[in-house]
Amino acid sequence: MTYILMAILAYLIGSVPFGLLVGKIGYKTDIREHGSGNLGGTNTFRVLGKKAGIIVTLGDIFKGTIATLLPIIFNLTEISPLIIGVLAVIGHMYPVFARFRGGKAVATSGGMLLGLSPLLFGIILLSFILTLYISKYVSLSSMITGLISITASIFIEDYGLVIVTSILTVFIFYRHRANIKRILNKTEPKISWM
Repeated sequence: MTYILMAILAYLIGSVPFGLLVGKIGYKTDIREHGSGNLGGTNTFRVLGKKAGIIVTLGDIFKGTIATLLPIIFNLTEISPLIIGVLAVIGHMYPVFARFRGGKAVATSGGMLLGLSPLLFGIILLSFILTLYISKYVSLSSMITGLISITASIFIEDYGLVIVTSILTVFIFYRHRANIKRILNKTEPKISWM
């Protein structure tokens, strides 16, 4: 029963819609009605600006981290933090608090990896920033970072993590399918570093 409650708690933590909360409380704006309609950090940056985007991105990262650490917090080491972390990511993508319309899994997946392996998180964060700097596409950077996370997991020989990062990367690609079309059509928005 304790494991079931922890799984539900992880999903609920992942379901906290920071993009919706920050938009409505701080800006009187429902970001689901603007931009891409997505609740994640990227749409928040575009619709509400840098300050809101940073707050939402950090919130989405840390809810993945907190959920992943639940087995350690409650001293239930028999259950894998990987499973609990994935439930938070599912909550982020399909949040019960926002009519199951959530983000694209990138930030919360990163937060899950931060809870599991800070070294791996550092690698993927660096790869994301570097790819974003070169391409100026957030979506492309997210997908490439997913592939790098799989490769890094193989190198550190954590095969449970290989499976999870592979599943999450499939989710990330699936959630970015419209972005892939726009990249191919050269209509995907680029960020400005200015």
